[in-house]
Amino acid sequence: MPLTSNPSRLSYLEFPAFIALYLLFDWATYIDPLYGLNITPWNPDPALGLVFWLRHGWRAALPWLLALVGGELLVRGMPAGWTVSLLSSMWLAAGYGVLGAALRRRFGDGGVFDSRDRLFQWLLIVVVGTLVNDVGYITVLSAAGLIPAGQWGEAVLRFGIGDVVGVLVSMPLIWMLSSPSGRRQLKATVWRAETLAYLALAICVLTMVFGTIATSEFKHFYFLFLPVIWAAFRQGLFGTALMVFVLQAGIGALVKWNHAVNIAVHELQMLDAVLALVGFSIGIAVDELRKVASELKQTLRLAAAGEMAAALAHELNQPLTALGAYGKACEFLLERGESGEVLKGAIQRMIAEAGRAADVVRRLRDFFRTGAMKLEAVDAGQLVSGISQQFFSQLREHGVELKVGEIPPLAILADRLQLELVLRNLLANALGGGAGAPRRPRAAASRCRRSGWTASAARARRRCGAAVCSCRWRIAATACRRRWRRACSSRLFRPRPAAWGWGWC
Repeated sequence: MPLTSNPSRLSYLEFPAFIALYLLFDWATYIDPLYGLNITPWNPDPALGLVFWLRHGWRAALPWLLALVGGELLVRGMPAGWTVSLLSSMWLAAGYGVLGAALRRRFGDGGVFDSRDRLFQWLLIVVVGTLVNDVGYITVLSAAGLIPAGQWGEAVLRFGIGDVVGVLVSMPLIWMLSSPSGRRQLKATVWRAETLAYLALAICVLTMVFGTIATSEFKHFYFLFLPVIWAAFRQGLFGTALMVFVLQAGIGALVKWNHAVNIAVHELQMLDAVLALVGFSIGIAVDELRKVASELKQTLRLAAAGEMAAALAHELNQPLTALGAYGKACEFLLERGESGEVLKGAIQRMIAEAGRAADVVRRLRDFFRTGAMKLEAVDAGQLVSGISQQFFSQLREHGVELKVGEIPPLAILADRLQLELVLRNLLANALGGGAGAPRRPRAAASRCRRSGWTASAARARRRCGAAVCSCRWRIAATACRRRWRRACSSRLFRPRPAAWGWGWC
């Protein structure tokens, strides 16, 4: 939420609403007051005031002062008299204002709880600011004779703990609720059945730990970490802020309703502060981890898109080249006046190549999306013969003789399109490797054996000194899928512009 004081966005109805809500918080948490003054163990109302200040800046000063004076009059009955109450309220309003200005200046972009660094910076500003403000406030009351001699330190400690814990526990949730975007994100995060589950657990734990709060020694307080850690790990900072506030409100309600005035409430509040800090740290860490995971997923998507684009560019080259060659052949045949089976055969081959290009796109899309392959029974002889025929004319133009060895009856379970791409790449590498060599007798041989496929030029190498193409692929039935997947994801779809056209797959 951007922090702005633009008058066009400022609804003046917020001022009376703020005062009313501030008085409600003051009344609900007026528990175990020291000397009947505004010195209580939990003060969430400053958290509301700080959020209001962050939204409206110095415009919040007067409503805050009115709320403080109203609390002295309506909640406590002016125990210090009008003069001291006005002076102490003005001091608190000025001190909280300086604290709010410091927070507004440091977190002017609105990201108060975006990271652990910002969390601890916020905590440091809050602790230092509230303690300085509390020292001045207690000093004013002590100078007016409302604090007994020798009790100044205890009063500062009690009031400081109340303010720090109130801001620490309440401000994150109030901050989230103060903007439409924060409310939407909070609702999207916690509006689920799991939230009811950990809230029910929190109620059970509160009942178990503080069922007899008037005599409780808090020895089972650590059970309260269970719902907080659950909310932090599952819903991040938003779930933690809700859980910590609910626990604090539950503890305050139990103390108020049971009239538990003989327990060390300020010690209980210190435990709750530690609980909140642990929960917020875990929640922010979870949010940061999810953010990094989301960025990593986006990076992987872009990388996969790049791989797919490279694969498409490489593998569509052969069908498109074939389409161009057949198109030129059709043009040549039309110039010669051909209109019979020869022209029809060329057109059929163009249609077949167009269908093969569409299959390449579809199969690559499915492979990069799910890693799935379409396995079918493939006749090795028909596969090798069909691909070899497509390269006879091109190899002959470059003076390369293509020899297809005897192929035994062999049927394999594999992805036909990917096998065709392998053979096309091998023969294309052979053609590319032989294109730049001196024109002398060259040969490329293709053989198929039951133990594996070999397209090599060992004999050509011995005769011509040029290894045109070399590949050995074992198609063991038990490892077919694994090997194909590894090949297709690494080297199968990448051109090999090596000097002698070696192609490995």
